[in-house]
Amino acid sequence: MNDSNTSLPSRRDFLKTSALIGGALAAPGILPQPLLGATSPGTLRVGLIGCGGRGTGAANQALRADPNVVLTALGDVFEEQVQKSLQSLQRELPDKVKVTPDKCFVGLDAYQKVIDSGVDVVLLAAPPGFRPEHLKAAVAAGKHVFCEKPVATDAAGIRSVLETVKAAREKSLALVAGFCWRYEAARREFYQRIHEGAIGAIRAIYATYYAGPVKPMPPASQRTAGMTDLEWQLRHWYNFVWLSGDGYVEQACHSVDKVAWAMKDQPPLKAVAVGGRQTPNNQGNIFDHMFVVYEYPDDVRAFVGQRQIGNTYTDNSDYLMGSEGFGKIAGWQAPFIRGKENWRYRGPKTDMYQQEHNELFASIRSGKPINDGLWMTHSTLMGIMGRMAAYSGQEITWEQALNADERLVPEKLDWNMKLDIAPMAMPGVTRYT
Repeated sequence: MNDSNTSLPSRRDFLKTSALIGGALAAPGILPQPLLGATSPGTLRVGLIGCGGRGTGAANQALRADPNVVLTALGDVFEEQVQKSLQSLQRELPDKVKVTPDKCFVGLDAYQKVIDSGVDVVLLAAPPGFRPEHLKAAVAAGKHVFCEKPVATDAAGIRSVLETVKAAREKSLALVAGFCWRYEAARREFYQRIHEGAIGAIRAIYATYYAGPVKPMPPASQRTAGMTDLEWQLRHWYNFVWLSGDGYVEQACHSVDKVAWAMKDQPPLKAVAVGGRQTPNNQGNIFDHMFVVYEYPDDVRAFVGQRQIGNTYTDNSDYLMGSEGFGKIAGWQAPFIRGKENWRYRGPKTDMYQQEHNELFASIRSGKPINDGLWMTHSTLMGIMGRMAAYSGQEITWEQALNADERLVPEKLDWNMKLDIAPMAMPGVTRYT
């Protein structure tokens, strides 16, 4: 263990910090400085980092969230992604896209160029392995941030993000997480009722993320001549642990986050898991299935099942068992509770992707910036903790996950560097210290 890790927060410290942050966010905020420097009175300039489908969608939602918002900069490692995103956004919202050719940035340093281009709000949607570095740079520059989930892929990244979250709070910068279910009306009311005791004390939670494969890894024969190791991995980022965190961390993190939400963001004590790779992955190194068991105080357990294999049973639901009832969210259906009083959500439907941006920009306008930083980092660490347990076959405590020496993301990247693909994890062999 590195000496620098010895002062990192324990599970108890994490809970204390949560309470302090909650109080700080309830206090009146100061109008953030970036808003005062906008191009015209009230205009907020937005920059997008990571121009894939999710990033383009986030930009679209940001531009619709406020009547006086414009997009002024785009950045990605690949030129074609920048142009594809720009063309899509220009078709959808031509009056709000003010991106000139000199504000289209390409390369490994494109993120910094977007941040330095004069924007007020930054949307972070590059592969998750880059998120700690991008978030740190944005907050250091005094930018408000929408940060897609998950926020890191390794323990070193988590620790970096925790420091950045603190800095964002001290600077009164808005930081909204891409854990979109927390911005969906039906789930909000469901979990509020759970927290108010609608099913009594929670005894167990079972969450499923059983789906098809996301982005299968192509065979090495499809790699074109002259393509560098880094380009090959970036073009197929989902299949590499350092970039995606694995499917459990990158995809099933929504299910993990809802477990955390149900438990009022109290960190679990420890986790055990099983998992592996059933289908060929060519040169990739992620598992395609995991089953993680989280243990909480008072013998409460949370079970999260993830599988992403074609032609299999699919389910994305949440089952909450309490001392006095039962709650269920069946896929996209209306949540319901059977308990002291039976209940089913019958309120209005909301677009959770749009809502998170609506609330982000409203918080900037009001001078009371939202900061989702602590719980978004907590939920990501829960995912990484589960992956560690599955990869190693060992019991992993919260403190072990937080303080692990694990560093998956290379400290320095160069387009022409030799970047070997780490072997697939092997339970009983892979270790975390």
